Amino acid sequence: MSPKELLYIEDALGHEKFSMTQCQEAVQQLQDSDLKQYAQQMMDKHRQIFGSFYSLV
Repeated sequence: MSPKELLYIEDALGHEKFSMTQCQEAVQQLQDSDLKQYAQQMMDKHRQIFGSFYSLV
């Protein structure tokens, strides 16, 4: 893998980590159970994507 490709993956990992953090904060703050569940699902999806990118390194 080239250094530039590694930089792209590093950038993608950063974006996914940020998205996970945002979803986690939403889960903690939301009162509506449906929205809370949806935010949890989004957090799980971002965690899965993060893991996929991480496995490339």
